[in-house]
Amino acid sequence: MDSNDWDGRYAGSAELVWTAEPNRFVVEAIADLAPGDALDLAAGEGRNAVWLAERGWRVTAVDFSPVAVARGREFAARRGVPVNWRVADVTADAIEPNRYDLVLIAYLHLPPAGLATVLAGAREALRPGGTVVVVGHDRANLDGGVGGPKDPQILLTPQAVVAGLTGLRGVRADTARRPVTVDGATVEALDTVVVATRPE
Repeated sequence: MDSNDWDGRYAGSAELVWTAEPNRFVVEAIADLAPGDALDLAAGEGRNAVWLAERGWRVTAVDFSPVAVARGREFAARRGVPVNWRVADVTADAIEPNRYDLVLIAYLHLPPAGLATVLAGAREALRPGGTVVVVGHDRANLDGGVGGPKDPQILLTPQAVVAGLTGLRGVRADTARRPVTVDGATVEALDTVVVATRPE
């Protein structure tokens, strides 16, 4: 899907498409970190960015959908927190190196070359001691979970993400189960979760 497709998807919903709650794995990974400068890549409507800002992080949120960014600005304003919003393509827009204490990539699904570019940028954007958190639909979800894209080429694995974060120290890299409700029943989605830090 390109930015126009996502514009249409966001514009077609009166409510937030992804809810106002942050992702559970993002919360787990970040809850104990001291607030600093954070970059949320492919932030969508900003559920994670706003949660971070509410906890004292100075957040820059980037998405290539102008409609998503507009909705994110409105959401942050309703919650009374500052978020620096930017419309940009995370696969092409340069990221300032050594700038952030946290880089978040949540549910960004790209072909391998695009993912490698984004991971390399995220790695370089970290300050010493900074943390990168990557969460997304795992390739195992095709056979063992629910939801998410159906193209295996854009689904994640912990191994592929770790390979794109060379030089960082791994804190977590696994396939995690996430309960979701479908037609009134609780089922599970499978997500790749990778947390890594840049050595001091």
